[in-house]
Amino acid sequence: MVNVVLCLALGLVLIAAAGWKLAGGARSRAALATYGITGRRSAYAAWAALIAVEVALGVAVAAGSSAAATAAALLMAGATAAQAGAIAAGRTGAPCACFGAKGRVGKASAARAAALAAAFAVVPLLPRATPTTEEWLVIGLAAAFVTIAGLAVAVLALAREIGMLRLALPQTGALEISHEGPEVGAKSALAEHFELAPHRIALAVFTSEGCGMCRALAPTVEQFGRHPNVELRTFDEVEHAAQWAAADVPGSPFAVALAPDGTVLAKGTFNSGAQLESVLATAERRRGALRA
Repeated sequence: MVNVVLCLALGLVLIAAAGWKLAGGARSRAALATYGITGRRSAYAAWAALIAVEVALGVAVAAGSSAAATAAALLMAGATAAQAGAIAAGRTGAPCACFGAKGRVGKASAARAAALAAAFAVVPLLPRATPTTEEWLVIGLAAAFVTIAGLAVAVLALAREIGMLRLALPQTGALEISHEGPEVGAKSALAEHFELAPHRIALAVFTSEGCGMCRALAPTVEQFGRHPNVELRTFDEVEHAAQWAAADVPGSPFAVALAPDGTVLAKGTFNSGAQLESVLATAERRRGALRA
């Protein structure tokens, strides 16, 4: 059983290495320059040959071929020697092209290649027996758990990348257009629907039943109403048609921030919690300017 599991695992390693090289494309081919393969045609030929050999050996090793395991051991031994030569030539940190284009030449990559060479060399020495039904079930469950763990890691990595991308994107505020909604700096009758303390800001949010964005942002809008310095009121397009008309709201979702005396401090169409927060931030800034 140990032989079977080891063959499957090592076969998958070879196939994965080939897949990453294929996905790396031009970057993987360029990484071969670390080992002196610089010509365009030469790099392409070496890249394609490595992918083909790794796939063929991976399939054969997974199927239990001792000859394929020996050949894979020789391949990994050659990779170890190539990495040792690159390190000796002062190319530590250069792309190693082992598992795609992201790997770097170093002691760790050389040790990894040497460990794989040793593992492939051990395969023919282990006794191989056909697993029973129960053993195949255990192998299948272990493979499933490993796959699930890999997918979990991939999802977490993807979530991190998305988060970093969102942080890198410029944050835009709510769309404030002068002729849409109540005029900034003017008094609004919306203040009649609020009972404000001097330090609070009235936040009027206009929604409609057919607005999918309104439904999606409803929990976020409710969170703003829990802020101690904000008094929130929502106005439905049908139920509060008079308020919609008086405020000249262009559509939903739309927000208006008011001072305690009813002065319109900020307004705008928003599509996210960050944009709604920008309405409040603008209102705070303008209220401070008015006080000054």
